[in-house]
Amino acid sequence: MNGEEHTASYYAATRNNQTTYPQLEGEHETDICIIGGGFTGVACALTLAERGHSVTIVEQNRISWGASGRNGGQLIHGLSGTKHLSKHLSWDKIRQLNYRGNEIIKDRVEKYGIDCDLKSGYIEVALKKSHMEGIKQDYDEHVEQGLGEHLRLVDEGEVGELLGTDAYMGGLMNDLNGHLHPLNLCTGEAAAAAKLGATIFEQTEVTGITHGTQASIQTTTGNIVANKVLIAGNAYHRLEPGKLSGLVFPAGSYIIATEPLSDEIVNKINPQDLAVCDLSNVLDYYRLSADNRMLYGGRCNYSGKVPSSIKESMRPRMLDVYPDLADARIDYEWGGNIGIVIKRVPLLGRVSDNVFYSMGYSGHGIAPTHIAAEIMADAMEGNTEVLDAYEKIKHWRIPGSQWFGNQIVALGMLYFRAIDLSPL
Repeated sequence: MNGEEHTASYYAATRNNQTTYPQLEGEHETDICIIGGGFTGVACALTLAERGHSVTIVEQNRISWGASGRNGGQLIHGLSGTKHLSKHLSWDKIRQLNYRGNEIIKDRVEKYGIDCDLKSGYIEVALKKSHMEGIKQDYDEHVEQGLGEHLRLVDEGEVGELLGTDAYMGGLMNDLNGHLHPLNLCTGEAAAAAKLGATIFEQTEVTGITHGTQASIQTTTGNIVANKVLIAGNAYHRLEPGKLSGLVFPAGSYIIATEPLSDEIVNKINPQDLAVCDLSNVLDYYRLSADNRMLYGGRCNYSGKVPSSIKESMRPRMLDVYPDLADARIDYEWGGNIGIVIKRVPLLGRVSDNVFYSMGYSGHGIAPTHIAAEIMADAMEGNTEVLDAYEKIKHWRIPGSQWFGNQIVALGMLYFRAIDLSPL
């Protein structure tokens, strides 16, 4: 993978700029070295740079090359696995974190003038009765927290008017969530970090870490000595196998983008420009781009098998919801790997006193990565309250090769797919 450019996605075609940070050469020193230039690494680097630290990002390919630059662009609050986390952290603290990622992103877009098509508006939709029950519970919890003014329950008739389809029996609108251009957000944050003094190296593969009072990070073209290290490679790294192997598994996620749609179609299928996500375990998600393309994605592949045609795999799913798009040309099709954790709780912890890791957001990464980035920045400065809680969560490790682990994960997901197919 070393030195690869971005996949041929709609995001790459409409990015604000092509990052051209240099490849690392020779010997370097830094306070904090971050391995991985996706949302976790870049957001953490910007936080640390804002706080006056000397920080260096090392990215194997390009900034936001992986899932951070390829995802559905849905800005959704929350931390997955809060029931596990609540055993070690108060609910008050968890609630403080719940929308923290959204807040960080919105503040940075305004502060640094990041052009990433950020827009408020989101609806989660129900396909069956049990989904509606979960939606109502979520609404009640938000009301209890004083956030009820930002949410609205909608019935089958209204969701049909909002989305121009009869596929759903109801939903929950939330104006605290929204959608954006993820590649432009990540590269914008990287540019902000660089202006504050952060050093960024692209097309530089990290091959190993030597532990000590200071850590030595080896790459194919040079070395870095750092006081602290953050591993933020998610589904694409193979570092520290003794600690991290068998915990995070790559799952393929895929998206198609239509040609720009007419105003007539847009006003019929999504007049309020909402990001949409259904509540299935193996879910679909979609939204309109800034130039009114339908971006339709989902249906993760957990076995590691890539479909022979992403378009032929995803287009029928889109037409099930929107038969009106049958004549719409598909201009882009792309995919990539997200990091899946069995318990769906992100992996945040330490390999040693000064080598940290954060990964495994299980497909819900834009906002949670920014929460995790702040948690890791705090921990590196000595505030380990939240990190300590994450480290107490016991994760399931699948021994053997990554291929074997993916087949076990895929087998387990058949159970959840069966739940999705249940009419209740």
